[in-house]
Amino acid sequence: MRKLFFLLFAIPLLAAEPDTSVPGLIRQIKTEVDTKRAMDYMLKVYESDRWFTFPKFAETAEYVARTMREIGMTQVEVVKPPADGVTQYGYWTMPLAWDVKEARLEIVEPPVPAEQRVLADYQKVPASLGMWSGPTKPGGVTVEVVDIKNSPARELGKFQLKGKLALTSYNPVGIKYELAKTGALGAINASTENQDLKDGHYWVNAWGDNGWAFTKGSSPLVCFSITPRQAEFLRGLLAKNKRVRVKAVVDSRYYSGTYDYATGVLPGSGPGEEVLTLGHTSEIGAQDNAIGIAAMLEALGSINRLIQAGKLPRPARSIRILAMGELYPTMHYIANNQQRIRNTVAGMCLDTGAGFYHLAGTEFAIILNPHSAKSFVDAFILRVAEAYFGASRPPRLFRPSEYFSGTDNFLGEPTVNIPTVWTYGGSGIPTHHNSEDTPDRIDPRSVRDLTTLTAVYLYYLAAAGEHQAPWLAELAATRGYQQIAAAAAPALERMATAVEGQGLAAALAEGRERVAYFVDREKQSVRSVLRMVPESRRAAMESMIAPLITGFDRAGQNQSERVQTAADRRAKAIGLPVPVRPAATADPRLAGAENIVVKRKRFGTLPLDDLAPDQREGYPAASFSGPPVTALYWCDGKRNLAEVIRLTRLESGPTQFDFVGYFRFLERKGYVEFVK
Repeated sequence: MRKLFFLLFAIPLLAAEPDTSVPGLIRQIKTEVDTKRAMDYMLKVYESDRWFTFPKFAETAEYVARTMREIGMTQVEVVKPPADGVTQYGYWTMPLAWDVKEARLEIVEPPVPAEQRVLADYQKVPASLGMWSGPTKPGGVTVEVVDIKNSPARELGKFQLKGKLALTSYNPVGIKYELAKTGALGAINASTENQDLKDGHYWVNAWGDNGWAFTKGSSPLVCFSITPRQAEFLRGLLAKNKRVRVKAVVDSRYYSGTYDYATGVLPGSGPGEEVLTLGHTSEIGAQDNAIGIAAMLEALGSINRLIQAGKLPRPARSIRILAMGELYPTMHYIANNQQRIRNTVAGMCLDTGAGFYHLAGTEFAIILNPHSAKSFVDAFILRVAEAYFGASRPPRLFRPSEYFSGTDNFLGEPTVNIPTVWTYGGSGIPTHHNSEDTPDRIDPRSVRDLTTLTAVYLYYLAAAGEHQAPWLAELAATRGYQQIAAAAAPALERMATAVEGQGLAAALAEGRERVAYFVDREKQSVRSVLRMVPESRRAAMESMIAPLITGFDRAGQNQSERVQTAADRRAKAIGLPVPVRPAATADPRLAGAENIVVKRKRFGTLPLDDLAPDQREGYPAASFSGPPVTALYWCDGKRNLAEVIRLTRLESGPTQFDFVGYFRFLERKGYVEFVK
C-alpha cells in the first residue's frame, strides 16, 4: 500500500513543470538571491577599482574571473586589449595605460593651519588626483595657483599660466587642450556635481587633449581635485593674499599596457546563441559601478544554483557576463567577437543601480533602446519591472526612459544590433564620480531588486523560443498601441491654441507625421521577436504575428482621423474653412540633404579623439547621446540625409543642429562616406 501511495501521489509531484512565467521566476529567484553575498562581491571590486590605475584594473578583472568560476560559469577568460594610446576599435582610440605611486598637494605660502594645509593626498583619498595626471619632477615642484574660475578655453590666454596650476570652477577636461598650449603645469579641479558634498573630491576621470582618454600625444599635465570646502578656503587665501604657492608631488607614469576585462558564460543547452549582461569595472565608486558587477555575479550565481537544484531547467541560450572598463574594452570585445555578437539576442547593461529607497532621484529607471533599433525587449523589461515592483513591499517607483547613453547601453544601435536596456537606480544625493560614493551608500534592498530583475530578464530571454515569441510580440504590441495613441498629443496641444491657418496646418502635418512614424517604429518592435525563433520557423511566426502588424495600421488610421477632427474643430472655432489641409513648414537648412546618402564606415559613435579640437570646424564629437548620435544611428547607407534628419527630429524633438554641415565635415575627414 505504501508503494501504491507513492506511485499515485509522489510521481505527479516529481513530474510537475517548474513555473518559468515572469511571476514564477520572480518568486523563485528573489528567494534565492543572497544580498549579503552580492555586497561582499561589491566590496571586493570597490577595494581595487577605487585606486583607478591599470594594474588595479587587472586585479579587478582577475577577481571577477575567479568569482565567475566559483559560481559555476565556464569559458571564463581575462582578455587583455592594448592600452597603447594608438589602437582604435570603431573610432575609439584606446587609452594609454597609467599607474601612480603617490601624489600630494599642499599649501606652502602663506602659512596656514596644519589641518588645512594638505589639499590632496592620493594614498588617503585616491579621487583627489585626476586620472592620467602627469608626473612632477622627483621631489615635487612649488608653484603658484591662478584662479581662472569659469573662464572658457578661448580666454585662457589672458592669464599668466606658464608653469602654474590653474584653479578651475568646472571640470578641467573641457579646457585641457587649450590649457596645455598656455604652458601651465596643470589644473586644480574645484568643480563637483554636488556642492552639498563639502568634503567630497570629484573624480576627474578624463584627461585627453582631444577627448576622454589620455592617448599618445596628449599633454602630461598635472591634475588634482579638491573639495568644495577646500576650494572656498583656497579662494579666500587668494583674495586676501593675492599670491598662493603650493607644493605638488606626483609620482605617476604612462606606459603601453593592457586594459584587462573578464568574461564568461553560464552555458545553455543549445548551441551558439547568447544573452548578455554587461557592466563596467574600473571606476572609483561602490554605486558606480562596483555594485553593478556584484549584481551580475549574484544574478548568474542564483540562476545556476536553481538549475543545479532542479528548480529551473537549463535555458537553451547561454548567459554571458562582460565585466569591462567603460566603452573602450567594450569596443574591443565587439570588434573581436563578430560571430558571437551576431548570435547575441539581447543585452542588459548595469550601471549605478542601487540607490536608497527613501531619497528623491533613486527611483528605478529603465533606459530603452534607440528608435532606430526598436525592440520587444523594451516592453519585456517593463513587464518584468511591473510584476516585480507591483508585488514588492514597500512599493517602489520605476519609470521608463527614452534612449540616452552615458555608458555601455549603446549596443542596441544598428551597427552592433544587440537590443540592450540599461537599469539605473540613482544615488540619491548625487555622489556620481565623487569620493563620497562609498559602500555605506548602497541600499541592500536596491541590491536585491537589481539582482532579481537582472536574473529574471536574462533567464527568461535565454530560455524563450518559439512558444514564448507570440506573447513577447503581444507585449510589444500593447506598448506599441500606447505609443501610437500618445504620438498625436504634441500636435493636439498646438492645435488647441492655434490662431491662424498656417500654424493649424503645420500642427496637422506634424500630428500625422508623428503617428505614421510611431506606426512604423512599433511594427519593427513587434517584428524583432523573430530573432528569438529558429530561422527555419520564422516565416510561420511572421504569419502568426501579422495581425498585430496590420492592427497598427488601423490604430494609426484612427489617430490620424483624430488629429484631422481636432484640426477641423479648431478651424471652425477660429473661423477658418474645413477640412484643414496639412502643410509642413519648409526648412531651408535641408538644402542638398536629399542628394546625400551617408554610409557608416565603422561601428559605434564618433568621439573624434584622433582630431584636435581646433581641426573640428566647430562641430562636436558624437560620443554618447544627442542629435549627432541619433542621426548617425539612422544612417544606414540607404536613407538620404533629409530622411535621416526627419527621423532624428521625430525621435529627439526639434533641434537647430546643422546636420548637413556636420555630415559634410565627417565625410571630408574620412569618418563616413557618401554613397554615389
